[in-house]
Amino acid sequence: MPTNTFLRQIQMAMPTLRKSEVKVAEYVLKHRQAVVHMRIVDLAQEAQVSEPTIVRFCRALNLNGFQEFKVRMAQANAAHHSMGQFSIAEDDTAADILKKIFDTSVNQIMTVRDHMDPQQVAAAVNALSQANRVEFYGFGASGAVAMDAMHKFFRLQFATVAYSDPHMQSMSAVTLSKTDVVIAISQSGRTKDLLHSMEKAQEQGAKVISLAPPNTPVSELADLPIHIQITEDTDIFTPMTSRIAHLIVIDTLAVGVAQRKGPEFEEHLIRVKESISELRIQEHPDN
Repeated sequence: MPTNTFLRQIQMAMPTLRKSEVKVAEYVLKHRQAVVHMRIVDLAQEAQVSEPTIVRFCRALNLNGFQEFKVRMAQANAAHHSMGQFSIAEDDTAADILKKIFDTSVNQIMTVRDHMDPQQVAAAVNALSQANRVEFYGFGASGAVAMDAMHKFFRLQFATVAYSDPHMQSMSAVTLSKTDVVIAISQSGRTKDLLHSMEKAQEQGAKVISLAPPNTPVSELADLPIHIQITEDTDIFTPMTSRIAHLIVIDTLAVGVAQRKGPEFEEHLIRVKESISELRIQEHPDN
């Protein structure tokens, strides 16, 4: 498990918090060092909420009050030498880093799985199964996920494309129709250009599926949100575990759509695989 259990507690509580309390949680997770030195009035001002909201936030975490919250944060910070979301010490060996990154990623992925709503996934699969055209929008690390998604859905006989340029997204979005679907991918859920492209697609009647954290603008704008909540410190690294989670969800959607197409569709997938087998160097029988 991740070493920082209190930060994990805050992260896991977010889907059950009020919107104003989520703002506190997001600020705390992003500014965990500074929060320890703040008064309740300071945190309220920085998070742009009221002081009673801070009190309710502490109670939601089963704490006696703001002072206990600060003590727990101080303890969490002492245990958290952070590189991304991984607890890395200066004397860690390559083997230590390997184990920590794999263990943390696996545990976070399992947590995402356990807190996902199967009905959200089922609704997305249903919409995709009826789509004529599927487009994937994302920026940065999410853009890489969009490219991978395009590759998978191309094999499923969809007219599909991935865009990580805001101008291309916007221009393409206005050419969509009611029979088309957009999957908007965002680790933060707050990318302005992505929101703009989603709105343009919706104006044309296209359905928009989101892969983003709950209680964020991207999730709230989407017609069919799929909530993926992973807290990452991206000040040092680009999103890591959330990117893996998004890829797994894309795989889940692709398998769900392939299942809808029926057993006969397997022949198509076999032909696709055979079509690229000649491009590979064949393994020698003696090896």
